[in-house]
Amino acid sequence: MASESKPGFPVWHLWRDCAGVSHQKQEWFEDFNLTSFIKDIPDIWTSPAREGATNTLFLYLLPGQVYQWHENPVPQWIVCISGRFFIESMDGVRIEMGPGELAFGADQDCRCIDGRQGHLSGVVGPEPAVLMLIQVGVDPFAPG
Repeated sequence: MASESKPGFPVWHLWRDCAGVSHQKQEWFEDFNLTSFIKDIPDIWTSPAREGATNTLFLYLLPGQVYQWHENPVPQWIVCISGRFFIESMDGVRIEMGPGELAFGADQDCRCIDGRQGHLSGVVGPEPAVLMLIQVGVDPFAPG
């Protein structure tokens, strides 16, 4: 039997403000409804299907590599499969993620300020980082 309380989990959200500066904050993703997902099994918590997924790809990032300031090419879910990596936003916030952690990158159209635009990222530690990217059309945390 499914838990009575609505589930959720933390997601790092990289976003751009109206001044064109990127920021990061941890959001609580709780877009779940108790549904009958498969016939003849108990109801489970599911999130609604997301429309507009355009690509799913994997990145293999080498140890010691730093990827200079750049923006996410499109809004995308970023899932760390193995290893560790960091993301630093223009406001100076730096987060590190490891296996099973999730971020959403929505820093498109940032201004360039002192050579910084979007975010800086790279591998943490001696192991490669493997990431799965799921590119979508809409930021699930955007107001509206």
